[in-house]
Amino acid sequence: MRRAAAIAGALLALMLAVIGGLLVRGIAEPVEAVPAAAVAANGPTAVAANGPTAVAANGPTAVAADGPAVVARGRYLALAGNCRACHTERGGLAYAGGRAIETPFGRMYGSNLTPDPTHGLGAWSADDFWRALHHGKSRDGRLLYPAFPYPSFTRMPRADADALFAYLRTLEPAATPNRAHELRFPYNQPGLLALWRGLHFRAGTYRWQADRDAEWNRGAYLVQGPGHCNACHTRRDAMGAPVLEADLAGGLIPVQGWYAPPLNGTPGAGLGDWSTAEIVQLLKTGVSARGSVAGPMAEVVAQSLQHLEARDLQAVATYLKSLPPAPAAPAPVHGEEAARVFAAGAVLYERHCKECHGADGRGMPPAYPPLAGNRSLTQTSPANPIRIVLNGGFAPGTAGNPRPYGMPPYRPLFSDAEVAAVVSYIRNAWGNQAALVGTTEVDRFRSAPLE
Repeated sequence: MRRAAAIAGALLALMLAVIGGLLVRGIAEPVEAVPAAAVAANGPTAVAANGPTAVAANGPTAVAADGPAVVARGRYLALAGNCRACHTERGGLAYAGGRAIETPFGRMYGSNLTPDPTHGLGAWSADDFWRALHHGKSRDGRLLYPAFPYPSFTRMPRADADALFAYLRTLEPAATPNRAHELRFPYNQPGLLALWRGLHFRAGTYRWQADRDAEWNRGAYLVQGPGHCNACHTRRDAMGAPVLEADLAGGLIPVQGWYAPPLNGTPGAGLGDWSTAEIVQLLKTGVSARGSVAGPMAEVVAQSLQHLEARDLQAVATYLKSLPPAPAAPAPVHGEEAARVFAAGAVLYERHCKECHGADGRGMPPAYPPLAGNRSLTQTSPANPIRIVLNGGFAPGTAGNPRPYGMPPYRPLFSDAEVAAVVSYIRNAWGNQAALVGTTEVDRFRSAPLE
């Protein structure tokens, strides 16, 4: 009996740990460090790049006394974190919460971040807010699900947390009640979050790397801290925690069914052969000569990255270019079946795709992205090209690309076999190399949520 109880307890703990890690994607539990729209001219300059900068905070009154410069700084930080995305319901009031996020463990909801005294942050102090960002604890002491990415926000210094809170205090209060998460048992047992935290969370602000220059440190801080890039771009282990040795090496986003590609220097898959200028252009406009963003990343560019100053985007690109490559995947070996699949895919490409993407696969960027050498096509997971063929591809509208071109969906026209054939073809034409795509994979992504 004792052995059985111990095993059951261990399994329960393991399942809870899984939710803890896999949900780290920017959704808050009862509260979060969030919001924004509008670019503060002095934003990035004012934000400390070298880690903790001590700022005395005696609650919201003390923060408000710092004035417009601090509020502008907080607004800029909120943009860098793309906080508004998870805390605004479709068609709802900004930052009033309520956006539903489907997860493998149930449904979660973004919380109300407006200064409403009952449902929002109106009764919170700067110390309360710092505790949530830095320690992952709510105002009442409850542990927050790491769906609210405090494992990343903990790297933000107190000065930045206070500035973000000062900005949130300026929002229009919205008396919108928070919605309780709808998690299945045992994932709805918050008391066991302590186990996950003990194994995978360590509070601590970003530490300046003395052997690197200011630009690199600034980029590292933005990527590791407010940007929380590893929430999507790092795969998870069996307990749902990020695999540290595979940091920013890519991963499939649970339930959403989009593959977040590597941001390191992995040949053919990562950013190793990209220039910093190409990375900056993609982050700023959503399009580049190397490809365009789609899916969740399109929302990130539209609501967050396009608003950052050029020097911050340059810093991010500099940091990403410095990341070492992961081992390259072995080249696929195709059998006799491949020739038949490629032939069928070539016919479909000729009929439906060549006019925009060209017979040589070079496209006409930035309007029509190239397919030859496009790393999004040849990732280990074929999720992204399958989804785009099924549902269409749409780059975000940005100041640098205000009238983006889109690709129509072929879901009503193509069978699973036809989607598999054309995606297999473009993953292996023009020097591309990747595994064949099967109909089972297409069927799986046909039922994936569109968001």
